[in-house]
Amino acid sequence: MATRHPFTDTDTSDEAVRATCDDATACKRFAISKGYWKDPYIQYFVRSVGERKAPEINRGYYGRVRGVNHLLDAFIKKTQRDCQVINLGAGLDTTFWRLKDEDLLPKKYFEVDFPTVVARKIHYIKTKPHLSKPIIETHSTDSLLLDAHSLDSDRYCIIGSDLRDIATLDEQLKKYHLNPELPALLLSECVLVYMTPAQSSNLVHWAANTFHTAMFINYEQVNMSDRFGQVMIENLQRRQCTLAGVEVCRSLDSQKDRFLRTGWDHADALDMVTVYSMLPQEDVARIERLEFLDEKELLQQLLQHYSICWATKDKLSLGLSQLAF
Repeated sequence: MATRHPFTDTDTSDEAVRATCDDATACKRFAISKGYWKDPYIQYFVRSVGERKAPEINRGYYGRVRGVNHLLDAFIKKTQRDCQVINLGAGLDTTFWRLKDEDLLPKKYFEVDFPTVVARKIHYIKTKPHLSKPIIETHSTDSLLLDAHSLDSDRYCIIGSDLRDIATLDEQLKKYHLNPELPALLLSECVLVYMTPAQSSNLVHWAANTFHTAMFINYEQVNMSDRFGQVMIENLQRRQCTLAGVEVCRSLDSQKDRFLRTGWDHADALDMVTVYSMLPQEDVARIERLEFLDEKELLQQLLQHYSICWATKDKLSLGLSQLAF
């Protein structure tokens, strides 16, 4: 007789996590429509601008995009594009197209997300020539692998996989020519926080074990033990969205420790107040003129509760630990 497994709410929780992909894309779409930064490709994933987002949300996303891109681009330039990028939980992200346009494309750009999210993204790519043409242009043969849950070309690969299942993730990435000998940048944005601390530690440990020269950029919540953090948690719980890994988001130190305990040689972390203050101030002044911000304290609180943590290991002595703001 089959063993009866107790009901868990993992499926409901996973569905809520998948919905955060649409939230992030809609927020970016609105901020782009207001002129915070340029992205000619996001319109092919979200057609309408949608409802208005508060100015502090737009500035928060501006800081997130600019901050993450600063480190990502610095890594690619440091390796002279002789590297690979693995975007974990990529959602409907458009970075591949930006990097191609800016002549910063790595040897190969990988994305991983839930199979249902990947299926949607592949559908958009198949049906929108503005998305498919740059992929075809960077591919050397007539045929590229394309099915419901994966796309593989010479320079771009999308894989449907669960980041909590390390063995399958590793197998799929290597099937599509992930190269452990090539410097790698791994990127996650508000992804690890939805995994238990053990699961996210397993993932970052796998990355440290797989690559001898690598950088991991993680953008997510921090300082979550205070009242403002508790309100953020409660708001997400109302949507059945559990922050399973929130205990790692206690402080900048706890964020760094996750990497230092799992095989990474060096780790840094900054809250987004600090990152925002270190972005090119001429452009910050430009975006601050776009919309009047009444609630400056609210923006400060939001920025205090997000961080960028980055970790490196550098067998090839490329100087990765010097990459910073």
